[in-house]
Amino acid sequence: MSTVILDTITGKSTATTITIGSTPVVSASANSMTIRGEGSNQTSIQQGLGKTWVNFDSSTAARDSFNISSLDDDGTGDYGVNFSTSFANNDYAVTSAGANGSASVTSYSLNTSSFATGAVEVEVFAISGSGASKQDRSFNCLVIHGDLA
Repeated sequence: MSTVILDTITGKSTATTITIGSTPVVSASANSMTIRGEGSNQTSIQQGLGKTWVNFDSSTAARDSFNISSLDDDGTGDYGVNFSTSFANNDYAVTSAGANGSASVTSYSLNTSSFATGAVEVEVFAISGSGASKQDRSFNCLVIHGDLA
């Protein structure tokens, strides 16, 4: 095994490939770095990163977060998630989850609406045999992928 210790790496005037193990990492242009994914496919490192995430409770207290400036309570089961750094557009993707159920509730769903570059609205629903209703839940999570401004 070899160890390389550096303070500064100076790039060439053309794109350079760095290989870590047997995986090439390529920087083709500014703000664009790819890594070989499955087979010979290239995956953009920037596109694959979650740009915002949060784990919060029903009092809008974030247990932990990244790129979140604040959370607001807009009513029962209705929250606003405000970003520290805005997205370039409102076409980002939100993955969400909710938990801490009861015996009478089949599942919980976090739905997103009102996508804006600086915030997204989240509605939390409890789903049971009698239908769905907004409820405050003590465990709510979001991860957002997209392009930051």
